[in-house]
Amino acid sequence: MKTIKLVLVLVAIAISSISMAQIAPVDDNGLAIGGYDVVAYFSGKAKKGSMSHSTNYNGATYYFTSQANRDTFKKSPQKYLPQFDGYCAWGVAEKASKIPTNPETFDIVDGKLYLFFNGPFDGKTFNTLEPWKAETGRLQEAAHQNWEKVSKS
Repeated sequence: MKTIKLVLVLVAIAISSISMAQIAPVDDNGLAIGGYDVVAYFSGKAKKGSMSHSTNYNGATYYFTSQANRDTFKKSPQKYLPQFDGYCAWGVAEKASKIPTNPETFDIVDGKLYLFFNGPFDGKTFNTLEPWKAETGRLQEAAHQNWEKVSKS
């Protein structure tokens, strides 16, 4: 019985750390946003896409949940791409840095997709979406001002 409880606890920890995993905007295999569908974000949910509904854009592979989402993206990719090349919007604004993101932590502001870091930091969970929501206007402006310099680093 103790073994079963231990296994269940370990599985729960593994699942929570997977859901809190930070990713680079484009991984070493060229997959963008961890395989999440950038069009699906605009329906209010972060959803993983699949290889069977994929396309390449600017050297990266994007996955989609459906052929319709893939076709929507292909018609107007700039409309769906995350701001700041998929780096954490708060990190660009407050730290002038490229910080990886948790693809399940996002915001849509003025029709634009913003992604955020949400995971362990200094022994605690730090969700950068929270300070972003508290000061969206100021942080959004700062991020756009910082991006030209940050993007070159």
